[in-house]
Parts: sequence; C-alpha cells; structure tokens
Amino acid sequence: MGTTRITAEPGMPFIDIEREFDAPRELVFRAHTDPELLVRWLGPRRLTMVVDRLDVRDGGSWRYVHRDADGTEHSFRGVFHGEPSVDGILQTWEFEGFPGHVSLERLTLEEHDGRTTVRIHAAYQSVEDRDGLIASGMEGGVNEGYARLDGLVARLKPAG
Repeated sequence: MGTTRITAEPGMPFIDIEREFDAPRELVFRAHTDPELLVRWLGPRRLTMVVDRLDVRDGGSWRYVHRDADGTEHSFRGVFHGEPSVDGILQTWEFEGFPGHVSLERLTLEEHDGRTTVRIHAAYQSVEDRDGLIASGMEGGVNEGYARLDGLVARLKPAG
C-alpha cells in the first residue's frame, strides 16, 4: 500500500496531495472517470456514494452524493476544464453544504515502470476556505479513499 502525502503550507491557499499506485495510469485515470469504479473508492468506507452526474469532457459537470447510515447526505459538484485525459484532469470542486466556496483542482498522473503517481494541486479562494476543508476531516477521507483505490486497482490491473 502507498502512503499519501498531504501538504498545506501555512498562509497559502493550496493543498497538495501525492500518492503512488501499483497500476498503469490508464487504470488510475479510469478509476477517476468511470462512475462504476468511482463509487467503489472515493471517500470514507462508512459512506455510500451515488454519482448523480458525471460528464467527463471539457465543460462537462459532475455531482456526487455521499450518504451516511442515518441518511444524511453530503453533496459535491464541479465542472471539468480542458479535456480530461491520462495526462490529467482540471476541475472545480464545491461542497454544496458550503456554497460559493469553490476550489480549482489539477490532478496529474505520471507513470514509471507500471506504477502511477497521482499529484493533486488544489487552489482555494482563501486560506480560510482551505483551512475549513482541512478542519472538516478531509485528510482522513483522502487517506481512506486512496487506501480503497489501492485495493481496487490491485483487483483490476492486468496480470503481469
């Protein structure tokens, strides 16, 4: 299993995330853009996820709903900018429970020897917005989701 590195420099409105996966980047890209795969790893295990909308193209929008055991929903939405590809994805992210606080996220996928490094650079409108996300427990959700993605790509990658 990989280790997720999350960096949030004090006073800067950015979060950087990096993790390596034992899988080719085409598979890691597919796990980020195929709704049937996305619901199997994105977010904490205790939540169920529904992909309400996922139009993976320049200008396409997406919306995900995470639901906990008592039915409470946590919804997120965004728009793709530029054509998503195995090279990367540029998209906005907005938590519907905190509308108007949109971040811009650039995800890149770099493959070496059959392993793929995911790098995310997320820019927030303010340091306060960034700090609010960190305080919400984002780190735990990212770590758990990526651990789930490790398991998913291990089951899906071609035998070699």
